[in-house]
Parts: sequence; structure tokens; C-alpha cells
Amino acid sequence: MIEKKKYCLDTSGLSNPLDLMPETKAIYQPIWNHIKSLIVSGVFAVNAEIYEELCRLPGSIGEHITANEGNMLLEVGEAWDWRSYLAIVESWRVKYKDVISEYNGNRKGTVGLIDVSIVALAKCLGLPVVSMESISFQASDKKVRIPSLCALEGVEHLTFNDLLS
Repeated sequence: MIEKKKYCLDTSGLSNPLDLMPETKAIYQPIWNHIKSLIVSGVFAVNAEIYEELCRLPGSIGEHITANEGNMLLEVGEAWDWRSYLAIVESWRVKYKDVISEYNGNRKGTVGLIDVSIVALAKCLGLPVVSMESISFQASDKKVRIPSLCALEGVEHLTFNDLLS
């Protein structure tokens, strides 16, 4: 199961492109058909929190995600190194407490615990994270987003366009 995985997927990795390129428009259907084939092939790894968000995506993309839970969702207690994943999440909750939104009044420009968890999953599995958060965002000791957290932790960050190329 783990050997198929090539990417850890943040919700924004699909939700933002869906907003900009609706799958209902014929011009974008080849792109979304490709994404559906990636979902079915099992190359995406997500945790329970991200999976729950992805299931809310509209149209056939959301339906494909829901129908392919076993191809995407890595559950704690299954046959993968979930103990290391949980250890990373717990250590980062302390290490990055000043830039985690739930710990600082949901300050703008900070990561949420779900964001931290998907980067931690990528770190644990040695995979890149696909998100559409801005790489040009200027990180500071008070503000960090997914691409900056990836850079700080040596995790590759990809956009939707990177995924397609």
C-alpha cells in the first residue's frame, strides 16, 4: 500500500484548482480525468483530517475521493509507520507552537494543526506535499504556511501545476 504513494495531498491542492478550473467545463475535463486516475491508482496519501475535507469537494472529484478511501487514507494502527508520524506531529506542536493558528488566536498567515499534520505525514513517508498555498509568502517567526514549513523541515512542496507536469 505505502509503496504506491507518491504525494501527500493537502485539500488546497485540489480545492483551489477546482475553483479556478471547474470540472464541468469541457476544456478542463482532461485534467480532472487525469486527477481521477491518480486518485484511483493510489498515489495520494492523506490522513483522516485531510480526507474528511477532501470528501466535501464537489462533483465527480469528491465522489472519486469518497469511493477511493482505501487508496488514499492512511489510518493510525494500519501497516505503516504511524508511530513515527504521531511522534513528528507531537514534536512539531511544540516546536511550531508560535505559528500554529489554533495556539495563537487563529492569526492570519499561520498554519493549522491539519496543515502541520499533512507535512508531518510527508516527512514520515519521504514524499512531497501538494498544496496551492503560496510559495512567495514571507515566513517569519510568527507566520508560516505549508510551503515554508516544508522548507524548514526538508520536505518538497509541489503545486497543482507541478503535479501535472
